[in-house]
Amino acid sequence: MSIDHLRIATRRSPLALWQAEHVAERLRQHHPGLHVELVGMSTRGDEITDRPLMAVGGKALFVKALEEGMLEGRADIAVHSMKDVPAVVPDAFRLPVILDRDDPCDAFISTHYADVSELPAGARVGTASLRRECQLRERRPDLQIESLRGNVQTRLGRLESGDFDAIVLAASGLRRLGMAERITRIMPPADSLPAVGQGALGIECRAGDAEVEALITALDDRDTHDRVAAERAVNTRLEGSCHVPLAAYAELAGDSLWLRALVSSRDGQRVLRAEGRAPRAEGPALGLSLAEDLLARGAGEILAEVH
Repeated sequence: MSIDHLRIATRRSPLALWQAEHVAERLRQHHPGLHVELVGMSTRGDEITDRPLMAVGGKALFVKALEEGMLEGRADIAVHSMKDVPAVVPDAFRLPVILDRDDPCDAFISTHYADVSELPAGARVGTASLRRECQLRERRPDLQIESLRGNVQTRLGRLESGDFDAIVLAASGLRRLGMAERITRIMPPADSLPAVGQGALGIECRAGDAEVEALITALDDRDTHDRVAAERAVNTRLEGSCHVPLAAYAELAGDSLWLRALVSSRDGQRVLRAEGRAPRAEGPALGLSLAEDLLARGAGEILAEVH
């Protein structure tokens, strides 16, 4: 391979830097002698933290700045949390690599309570995710669910200062930052169906950049790729974004893929669920089928109300 220097576009948050460095180290292991450089970039999503993410443009803000950096020639690839990547990748880019998945579940964190079921009526719960919010409201309509933005450390700090009785974060982020001990309880998919791609990292590159794509392909994990492809098919058909309380989660058992999907009104009063099984090669088709089933049962109306 003629490339000996690769630049990774990354956000500057501690978690994003960890993720980029993780990819850098994996690339160095596969390609001894390769020099990998991290290029920190600021995104509007990171700069604006006093308003809900959906009010300022959604998670696509995190991705767009890194894509612009690649188009401008400041970086060769970008590392993303797959749950942040929009359903449709622009034609100027490709997303050929999805790494092996970390814990995909949500994590309940509290200094006083062991589980959502133990929270007192009216307890304050912080989250930045509409998906988590609607599922919490379905289980516990008596709770006060409030927006919680910022990096992981900021969110934990607000819990410790007493702003919230509990918060809900992605378990993978806490584990990657060496904070697994902060997790009070892992919320299984039956309690909180994960976001599309949650726990998985993706590597994006410019379309037509064959040398770079060949260099990074070694990190692709086929099992995770197939699972996330099925989940993203649901998202694509439903035109999902962080504005939408949408969840999709796939599991593999040998050659069989089990996919669950959910769309909910923000108040948790109307929740539509669908699930199905198919050979792993038919995962995207299964995702499309489940999305059509949800639409037939009124998902379009719910999504229209949220947008």
